[in-house]
Amino acid sequence: MTMKKNLLTAMFIAASMGLANAQADQRQVVEGGGTGPFKSEVVGDASCPRFTVYRPQNLKEVVASQGKLPVIVYANGACYDNNVEMRLLLSEVASHGYVAAAIGPYDEEDVMAQWREVLLFNYPETKGEVIMANGERIERLTEEQLKARHEQQLKEREKAAKKEKKSKKKQEAPPTFFTTYPRMLLEVLDWLTDQNATSDSEYYHCLDLDHVAAMGQSCGGAQVLGVAHDPRIKTCVMLNSGIGDMSMMGSTVETLKDLHQPMFYMIGGPADIAYENARLDYERIADNIPVVMLNSKDGHSGTYYEKYGGNYAKAVVKWMDWQLKGQVGQSALFLDDEYLKMKFPEWQGVRKNF
Repeated sequence: MTMKKNLLTAMFIAASMGLANAQADQRQVVEGGGTGPFKSEVVGDASCPRFTVYRPQNLKEVVASQGKLPVIVYANGACYDNNVEMRLLLSEVASHGYVAAAIGPYDEEDVMAQWREVLLFNYPETKGEVIMANGERIERLTEEQLKARHEQQLKEREKAAKKEKKSKKKQEAPPTFFTTYPRMLLEVLDWLTDQNATSDSEYYHCLDLDHVAAMGQSCGGAQVLGVAHDPRIKTCVMLNSGIGDMSMMGSTVETLKDLHQPMFYMIGGPADIAYENARLDYERIADNIPVVMLNSKDGHSGTYYEKYGGNYAKAVVKWMDWQLKGQVGQSALFLDDEYLKMKFPEWQGVRKNF
């Protein structure tokens, strides 16, 4: 049994590492393909089953006219094995000429349904109202509703406890396919590198692997820090994230010493649970590492549920255009306080080492 299990594991790893050539077999277009010059698509590929790729449609045509596309590897909030909550932002970024590979298998779940639940339980205290990309307005739960939900949760816990006591069985561990780890960001980068060099792959000579970014939200940011030492990663984007004095996904304050690239922290202000960690990171990052931290008033949920990923997506595109495409004009948002105030009056920014 052990030998059979090991063989199956080895076969799964081989498939995940991309020994087969890329050929998209699942596709989805989100919000009409975004607002960028290249309409995007969401792709699932049987040769890379643990990841989802966000890319321009008609990839070969786009590359023929624009040149090879920079690459982004992305890790999810909660270090979850599903990227659907960031689908609006990643689709929007891809429409500006990027190939973004996100941890988590291809999934066509309803993005808005996912965000509705998140926002109901984590309504941003600093926002007067929340309107999602589909026009739906999310109202803050009343005290009565919160109390009713709390009571229901208690009942469900009591029921589960009685069932467990009756069966006298230990609770089973969660399935391993929900587990993610920092190394996955490098694994998918390895897969893209292989595909870029394989003549019958969809990605053959399409990727600019000299310009790669690692990006993560919340816990995913800890995963980004865990692989930031890799010389292929030219910039990191930390969305509602920071390590501070924590230890998460193998990353600690010591991990900041491994940074070698410009860092961008996009935080939701004091209402964001990552705010203090991000502030500490900013102070501790070495004096030879360029770092920018922007703060909005959107809390930990950012603007990812808004049309095209909202203002957070706009900031990410500008950072990527500057850092990965060399469009120096896009740096104004991060280096010029007057420009920042003009574009996003409620945001505040700090920077050092530029």
